[in-house]
Amino acid sequence: MIVIVMGVTGAGKTTIGRALAAALGWEFHDGDDLHSEANKLKMRSGIALDDADRAPWLAAIRRLIEAMLSQGRDSVVACSALKQSYRDEIVVDPKAVKIVYLKGSKEMIAERLRNRGAHFMDPDLLQSQFDTLEEPRDAIVVDIAAAPEAIVNEIVAALEA
Repeated sequence: MIVIVMGVTGAGKTTIGRALAAALGWEFHDGDDLHSEANKLKMRSGIALDDADRAPWLAAIRRLIEAMLSQGRDSVVACSALKQSYRDEIVVDPKAVKIVYLKGSKEMIAERLRNRGAHFMDPDLLQSQFDTLEEPRDAIVVDIAAAPEAIVNEIVAALEA
């Protein structure tokens, strides 16, 4: 099984994804690692990515997920996956790939970004992330206001259900 932990920047994809993978004894992969240097530079410069920028990144994430499935390796993948079309691209098998949506208010996430350490994403791009976001139809939705351990426990319980 592959679990994609999605949400806007600052929602906690990496933190929750790593903790979830540890709780399940699975691998963790951060989709941010698959962005090109050009994409990282754009985001660092406060320039929002467009669909053309994201296309090679989504293809790389899809290849990663296909490889994990073909090798029978359970994994958690952190990936913003903001639009339904992006999720359609990377959910190669809906029976084996599950989406977890980390949902939170723009105000709470903006506060987190102000307190976050070094990251290539310019915090000023948060509004563009919310503008792009299409909330998923078929996902495990968790409120990010809870503590990370509680969020992970909620996700594990939902996966087991």
